Amino acid sequence: MQLEDYFNFLAPNDIRLKDSRIGIETILYEYIYRARTPEEIANIYTSLSLEQVYATILYYLHNKEAVSKYIADWLEWGHQQRKAQALNPHPAAARLQKLRDAREAMKKANDA
Repeated sequence: MQLEDYFNFLAPNDIRLKDSRIGIETILYEYIYRARTPEEIANIYTSLSLEQVYATILYYLHNKEAVSKYIADWLEWGHQQRKAQALNPHPAAARLQKLRDAREAMKKANDA
C-alpha cells in the first residue's frame, strides 16, 4: 500500500482520510499545535484507526513544505472566517449578545 492510498485528494485545499470526513488538518493540528501523541489523537477521533493517524503524520513528514503551507492556508482561512463572522454576526447570535450585554448591565447596576 502506498502512503497516498490512505487519503482522498478532493482538492488542493481538501485532503481527507479515506472512508472519513476528517481532513488531515484536523489530525495535524492536534499533533503539531497541541502536541498530542498519535495515540491521544486516535482516542479523540474514534472513527480513525491509529494506523490512519500515523499515516497522516508520516505524510506530513514526507511532504513537510507543502503540508505546512496547506495547514497555514487552512489556519488563515479559519481566521478570516471568524473575522467575517464577528463583523457580520448571524441575527440570532446578535440577539443573544444583546441579551448577554443587558444581563451584564443589570448585574453591574445591582452591584453598585
